[in-house]
Amino acid sequence: MTTKPRPIIIDTDPGIDDAVALAIALYSEKLDVRLITTIAGNVSLQKVTTNALRLLKFFGKNVPVALGADRPLIKDPIDASDIHGSTGMDGFDFEEPTEDLVLKENAVNAMHRVIMASEEPMTLVPIGPLTNIALLLKMYPEVKEKIAEIVLMGGSTTRGNMGVMSEFNIFADPEAAKIVFSAGLPVVMVGLDVGLKALVYPEDSAQLKEMNETGNMIYQLFQKYRGGSMKTGLKMYDSCAIAYLLQPEMFQVVDTFVDVELNGSLTAGCTVVDLKGYLKQPSNAKVCVDLDPDMFKQWFMESLKKCN
Repeated sequence: MTTKPRPIIIDTDPGIDDAVALAIALYSEKLDVRLITTIAGNVSLQKVTTNALRLLKFFGKNVPVALGADRPLIKDPIDASDIHGSTGMDGFDFEEPTEDLVLKENAVNAMHRVIMASEEPMTLVPIGPLTNIALLLKMYPEVKEKIAEIVLMGGSTTRGNMGVMSEFNIFADPEAAKIVFSAGLPVVMVGLDVGLKALVYPEDSAQLKEMNETGNMIYQLFQKYRGGSMKTGLKMYDSCAIAYLLQPEMFQVVDTFVDVELNGSLTAGCTVVDLKGYLKQPSNAKVCVDLDPDMFKQWFMESLKKCN
């Protein structure tokens, strides 16, 4: 018996590790990517949208793209061009895309339309700041009945990579993250902790170069990626969210309560993951707390072999 592919919407800010996650998702026979929405994060909204279109042209995939928020709900925007380069995907000479796949409606309206039109519940996969998802849930609360779950890359159970206690995607728009975690929906947090173990080493990268066109493209991007180093291993944060969708058994997961610190002068953007139940709140998320790195690496390489 063949199971139908799982319908998903990917909300993204490409970004080099986003590019890898998109490659795996778009070539997976188990996922049906209905829509890609873009969000300012790693670089500006226009740049991440151009990057999404470049990737779709490179992959030969015709997935509609809708532009989302160009800034957080309240705070000033930040970016991660120091990690991903000035374009967000420095290192490979992509063909310039057309605007044919860009929808006239914005990301929130497009998500609402696609979700409500789906015969089966949709899974949302945000791998950037959560502004678009928060706006969707506030503007169109009726979508909650048709969302199977939200599998997000963001947050941390321990320390941060943007502040002492804050991970980039949550720090970029903590108010949006708080809305998502408090929405009453099934949320899976695939955070910084597991991403630190999702490593691609030089010998893996060398294999990618010879694997196929996508592998070579990713290899070239990796030369410019500063999420780790080529020697000590590059961290594949965003691919972990796709890994959870496709092979959740590689993760150790706990049901717990998660909130987001908004006002702490030293801890704004911290995901407060109450692993010991101090806050006496019911669970509102599944949190990935560990990852089998060998299983991840095998899955990662096998997934990219399926690409062109």
